[in-house]
Amino acid sequence: MDRNYVNLTVNPCKMCMPMGMVAALKGISGSMVILHGSQGCSTYIRRHMATHYNEPVDIASSSLTEQGTVFGGSENLKKAIYNVIGLYEPSVIGIGTTCLAETIGEDTARMVKEMKTDPSLKSISLIPISTPGYAGTQFEGYFNALKAIVEDTAVITGKSRALNVIVPLLSPADIRHLKLILEMFGIEYIMLPDISDTLDAPYTREYKRIPKGGTALSSIARMPGAMATLEIGTTIPEKLSPGKFLKDKFGVPLYRCPLPMGIEGTDTLISLLAEFSGRKVPHMITEQRGRLMDSMIDSHKYNSEFSAAVYGEPELVLGILNICLENGIGLRLAATGCKSPLLKPAVENLEEKFKNNLSVMTDTDFEKIQKFVAGCHVDVLIGNSDGKWIEEKEGIPLVRIGFPIHDRIGGQRLLSICYEGTMRLLDEITNTYLSFKESTYRKRMYQKYFN
Repeated sequence: MDRNYVNLTVNPCKMCMPMGMVAALKGISGSMVILHGSQGCSTYIRRHMATHYNEPVDIASSSLTEQGTVFGGSENLKKAIYNVIGLYEPSVIGIGTTCLAETIGEDTARMVKEMKTDPSLKSISLIPISTPGYAGTQFEGYFNALKAIVEDTAVITGKSRALNVIVPLLSPADIRHLKLILEMFGIEYIMLPDISDTLDAPYTREYKRIPKGGTALSSIARMPGAMATLEIGTTIPEKLSPGKFLKDKFGVPLYRCPLPMGIEGTDTLISLLAEFSGRKVPHMITEQRGRLMDSMIDSHKYNSEFSAAVYGEPELVLGILNICLENGIGLRLAATGCKSPLLKPAVENLEEKFKNNLSVMTDTDFEKIQKFVAGCHVDVLIGNSDGKWIEEKEGIPLVRIGFPIHDRIGGQRLLSICYEGTMRLLDEITNTYLSFKESTYRKRMYQKYFN
């Protein structure tokens, strides 16, 4: 039998759309999430997020069973909403769909619209979000949720000097650092979303079912009156872009910049913030840039010795490529589980600029990545901890960055953006190679000269 037409995915290099939707909602103040589908979906996502962020992550489920699948799950969803309100007292409930709900044709938006007529629910924002797992990845689910929240909440308001700042899925440490830089420039901002506290809360004796922090709905409602929108990300499809929606419907000027990683990527962000604020770049930021330059000088003599393969979400992959190419690290592969039609052209621009020839894989899995790195000279892997099986089987060390990181602690505290984060990540990549080199050079030497 001819099996050439089969495109089998083994160990996918991605998470599902509902995962991204939950991550986005966790950055909204007073929010709770319900997944309309089977219990397994919410359990899978809770486990992934709790082990990465080392925080309790509550996700409710409508718990569809065989009966609900056949006769419809509206009653299950209504019960779930009332139960969540009674237990958590949220101000926002994001209601995401799963593969099961979408496959049987559940009209979740209609169900939610009907429930909004209940007077007892008028103080609670119910936001339906379509996130079938088979229709995309965590990347698409994240931005689909952000756009749905903005569409549901934004209203025409008076003009303000605030800057809308829309961010991809970063670590809480990254968000805190970005907020600090905005404050250095004296910029009033609306950060969407803000997981800096909700997914990395300080220790308290009293447990709170919904942690403090996040972007308030009242702030999101004011986004149409902002002076501009800064959307961090160049691979976000226009149909999923909250910034594009604000521009088209409310006329808010839209600026896009790459994830601020590496010298050039961070310079782009800092230049935009200086333009928005009308201020000079603060001395502290200039010093951070100088320290990054110094760290590049420290490590450059090692960087040209080794090559790397990078995988993860499109924006993060581009950011890491920038760091590697600016520092002379040879690159062999840029891979993502997303289809991401905008990634390859962006990588080609980098290739032309840095004269580096690397392969690009989109909509790929870890089996294909493993075959690629096993067949060419790769010294270091850079990506999330799902690639640890390649590290184990091929003996290639892995620098863990992105989401998820299950087999190490502190994923929520990893800083990788702007000058400070770039310096930290560059040191880790270089030191990972040096450790690998020192532990294997004798074996390589014997193979080269005595075999």
